[in-house]
Amino acid sequence: MTAMKMQMNATGIEHAVEDIVAWLGRIASVVAPPVLRVALAVPFFKSGLTKWDGFLSLSPAAEFLFEDEFKLHIFGRAFDFPMPTALAFLDGVAEIVLPILLIVGLATRFSALGLLVMTGVIQLVVPEGWANFHLPWAALAIAIIALGPGALSLDHLIYRFRQSRIREA
Repeated sequence: MTAMKMQMNATGIEHAVEDIVAWLGRIASVVAPPVLRVALAVPFFKSGLTKWDGFLSLSPAAEFLFEDEFKLHIFGRAFDFPMPTALAFLDGVAEIVLPILLIVGLATRFSALGLLVMTGVIQLVVPEGWANFHLPWAALAIAIIALGPGALSLDHLIYRFRQSRIREA
């Protein structure tokens, strides 16, 4: 094979690889956001389900955890939660509502931010869980905040609807 033919083959292979990489990027940009949203939503939603005995009826176990078991570990000391019943209720609501919003992709960045804040509080309650749970949850939340909801989301649908209304006006 001549040097010129080898050069042309190499260029053809380079272009093929570039096309494949670009295609993978387009597919991942559609698939990654909903996968990230589901991955973050599932553990919080499952935890939220354990907090309730019925519609807006906080389970005694949830109240007990916030009143007696959960402590904030700050500066080498353990502190009780202020207003434990109210915080248990708020936590239970957030662990149901925020994951649902994430799954459907509505208020996605704010929902991810809420779960990121919750992850930070959980880190203060269970400091030894950082490597196995809190770090991956935080990474997922930050990725969702950075990437946004993606094309397969209600946020995207609302954005497109608003853009079409602006163009019509």
